[in-house]
Amino acid sequence: MLELIQAGGWLMLPIILCSIIAVGIIGERLWTLRRKRVNPPHLVAEVWRWMQKDELSEDHVKALANNSPLGRILAAGLQHRKGERDLIKEAVEDTGRHVVHELERYLNTLGTIASITHLLGLLGTVIGMVRVFMAITAHGVGDPGVLAAGIYEALLTTAAGLTVAIPSLIAYRYLRGRVDELVVDMEQEAIKLVDAMSGHSGRG
Repeated sequence: MLELIQAGGWLMLPIILCSIIAVGIIGERLWTLRRKRVNPPHLVAEVWRWMQKDELSEDHVKALANNSPLGRILAAGLQHRKGERDLIKEAVEDTGRHVVHELERYLNTLGTIASITHLLGLLGTVIGMVRVFMAITAHGVGDPGVLAAGIYEALLTTAAGLTVAIPSLIAYRYLRGRVDELVVDMEQEAIKLVDAMSGHSGRG
């Protein structure tokens, strides 16, 4: 492995660094974006039971805000549960934007890695071919070993760049899709609670 890195030239170092960062981001986001962590099942139903039994306290709201991203959104609405529907909805939407931003954390970095690593590989290809032509200019075509070294470097960096870029792009698309699905689910759950609170306050 070390021989391959050395043969690939200095561009192998940023490619390897990008691969380490990409693996870290993918692992962290897969753990963070678990559905049961972001959008726990039956959370809205539990909050609604608290409201029906008049058991909803500030401690419940604080605990809910620390429970999950969905809980944080619901807690924002519950803090304004005695207000008008528009006020509740505005609080939910404002908190929702912050939650979505947190769910998308590091994804832009992962997308950037997916974009630049294959470009780094392409740059390695160009540098390798430049060395080939420089060798031809200096020594002619009589020494195949000199030519092979440049071509070898070009192929190694290209392969390394693509090896990092392809999985990173796949993971980026997958995680983006997961965030979108979670956001839709949270929006639906939040709307349920907003409607429930509106009806509850209207009867009160």
